[in-house]
Amino acid sequence: MSRLKNKVCIITGAASGMGESEAIAFAKQGAKLIIADLNLEQAKQVAEKIINAGGEAFAFQVDVTLFDQLQQLVEFTLEKFGRIDVLLNNAGIFDKYTNSLDTTEELWDRIFAINVKAVFNLSNLVLPKMIEHGSGAIINIASIAGLVAQMGGASYTASKHAVIGYTKHLAAVYSKHGIKINAICPGTIRTPMTAKMLETRPTDKIPLDRFGEASEVAELAIFLASDEARFMNGSCITIDGGYTII
Repeated sequence: MSRLKNKVCIITGAASGMGESEAIAFAKQGAKLIIADLNLEQAKQVAEKIINAGGEAFAFQVDVTLFDQLQQLVEFTLEKFGRIDVLLNNAGIFDKYTNSLDTTEELWDRIFAINVKAVFNLSNLVLPKMIEHGSGAIINIASIAGLVAQMGGASYTASKHAVIGYTKHLAAVYSKHGIKINAICPGTIRTPMTAKMLETRPTDKIPLDRFGEASEVAELAIFLASDEARFMNGSCITIDGGYTII
C-alpha cells in the first residue's frame, strides 16, 4: 500500500539521522521528496538511494537560518513538482545539556534560529501554497524536552516548548483550510550520530527498557502525513518508550 502516493514532501535535515530515515520511509510509501540539508553531498546520497529504489527525490542545499535560502527551497520544490503536500520540519540541533548559567547568548540564539525561527519561516512560506490547494500537512519535530525539563539544557528545552506552542497555534488558525498540523515529541532515539553515546547510557528509566529507533519516528511521521490522520490536528505525540509517564 502506498500511503503517501504522489504526495510532494519537503523534509529538512534529511541528509542523516531521523531525517534520512523519514525520507527513505516516505519514498517507500510513494512520496516525492525534496531532501533539504546543509550537507549537500550527504543529501545527494540520500536522494540517490531513493532514486535507485525506484522513487523520486531531489537534493537541495539549504541553511535553514537564512530566509532567502528557504524561499529558494520552496521555489525549487514548486519548480520540480508543482505543489507542496507535506512539510516535515525535522532540522534541529542540541545544546549538550547546557544549563542556563552556562548558556551564552550566542548559543541561545543559535538554538532558536534553527529549532524555532526556521520552523516559523518555512511554515509561513509553505502555508500560502497549501491554503491555495485547500490541503496539506505540516509536521514539526519537537521533543519530550518540550514536555519535561530534564531532557535538555536551557536553550534546547525552551526551543522545543516553543515548537509545541507554535504547532498548536498553526493548527488552531489554519486547519480550516484543510491543513493538518501536528508535532512529534521523540525521546532518546538511536541514530548513527547517537549510537556511540548511547552505548553507556542506561535505559532503566524507560518502561520499554530500550531506546527508540529512527525508523519508528519515521513510521509515526508517515501516519501524520497520510490521509489516515485526517482528524489529527494540533496533537503533540510522544514517542519515548514511556519515559514521560513515570
